[in-house]
Amino acid sequence: MLVSCLILVRAGPWSALMRSFHSLCGVVMNEQDNFLKAFKGSFTSALRWHQLDALWQVLRADAAGGWYVYAVGEPPPEFPSDESRLLTFVESIDELLRREHDEEYCGIVYADDLQQPSFIKIYDPNNLGVSCGYSDNPPLPGWVLSKIRPVDLPAVAMSNNRKRWWHSLWKSEA
Repeated sequence: MLVSCLILVRAGPWSALMRSFHSLCGVVMNEQDNFLKAFKGSFTSALRWHQLDALWQVLRADAAGGWYVYAVGEPPPEFPSDESRLLTFVESIDELLRREHDEEYCGIVYADDLQQPSFIKIYDPNNLGVSCGYSDNPPLPGWVLSKIRPVDLPAVAMSNNRKRWWHSLWKSEA
């Protein structure tokens, strides 16, 4: 029935509107497909703390490069972060990781390319599960930095601790 309705509308006075609607749906689906494809792609770990420092330097140099900052479990951002917001996030997440992942290695930040990243997954030190190795049900990252607009990942509920941390980052903007 839906198909015949679309065929009738395409032939009627609403045809231009319907073509625009179908075009928009295609763009939205392509954005979602692109994000999910990148999310499931190949990643390299910033295994050592000095590798993470180098990755943060690359991000700082590209802070105005159209990065989306997404806290998984919160609504995905509709627009890229401005330079100030990205720099605030990098500084704050670095502090959090070093404080709460008290290990000689990092190993919980992954980038599609450590020298020229466009997609970065940051795992929450308090919700690691099996973030490396193999698992039928790997945990989602706590945060994603991406040059592709994020889609709402089927996230587990963000802990209250992490919600407070996330919201405290941006409290001056409210």
